[in-house]
Amino acid sequence: MFTSCCPAWVRFLKSQYPDMVCQLSTAKSPQAMFGAVAKSYYADLLGVDPRRIFSVSVMPCVAKKHECDIPNINGAGAGKDVDAVLTTREIDRMIRAEDIIAEALPEEEFDKPLGVGSGAGVIFGATGGVMEAALRTAYYLATGTNPDPDTFHDVRGTEGWKEETYEIAGIPLHVAVVSGLGNTRKMMEALRAGEVHYDFVEVMACPGGCAGGGGQPVHDRQELAEERGKILYGIDRHSKIRFSHENPAVVSCYRNYLQHPLSHRAHELLHTDHEGWQMPLDLDIYSGK
Repeated sequence: MFTSCCPAWVRFLKSQYPDMVCQLSTAKSPQAMFGAVAKSYYADLLGVDPRRIFSVSVMPCVAKKHECDIPNINGAGAGKDVDAVLTTREIDRMIRAEDIIAEALPEEEFDKPLGVGSGAGVIFGATGGVMEAALRTAYYLATGTNPDPDTFHDVRGTEGWKEETYEIAGIPLHVAVVSGLGNTRKMMEALRAGEVHYDFVEVMACPGGCAGGGGQPVHDRQELAEERGKILYGIDRHSKIRFSHENPAVVSCYRNYLQHPLSHRAHELLHTDHEGWQMPLDLDIYSGK
């Protein structure tokens, strides 16, 4: 199974290896999941019409702009789940244009319940982070106990193609982590040639993962993906919650709204059909012209 959190990778697979789209996880990206939950569960908690919510994502990714326009990505029934996407570079320019000194702003708590996060969620932004977060929870689901949070640290690092084998509950699990589409193509060709075999593969289109995303602020002659990734792992290391399945906001959402993992409501809001839309061939594909 391939991860599906990177829309640029999903587009790459659909255009270059369309016969393998069926091996993508059906899970939406974090952006798409959050938009759907904001216009359903959160709207319910606030007691407001979800059509009054205008959802804006701030992302290190240019491909997220296209993702929010995919026709079948929306599940909340209130128009687009994510109405607009700003890149981190764009929001940085907006902050500077308004002469806002970000470091001088007073600290505030995130809105609850959706502002509660986990270290496992934070590291999604670094290459290998999605794999590590998934393995932490897979271990718990298979054994009933949590592993040491850093058990799967070998999948970290900015190498373009990493592979590891772990044994969980007596089951060997072969995994790979790839970032950068050049490395991705090499891995895909090796898979097709039968030279390698994996059970689960994380792919990020940008080298270093989202930390090195195409929408990030640009500094001349500097590549900051690795440094940003280290900061994310530092946040994880000092987080009180380091497992996704222990996030109280997520647990409460399932208990009080989604009912349980893989429920019909969870399927409608958190999953999608990657084969339910076509790669755009021209500018009018979504207008039907």
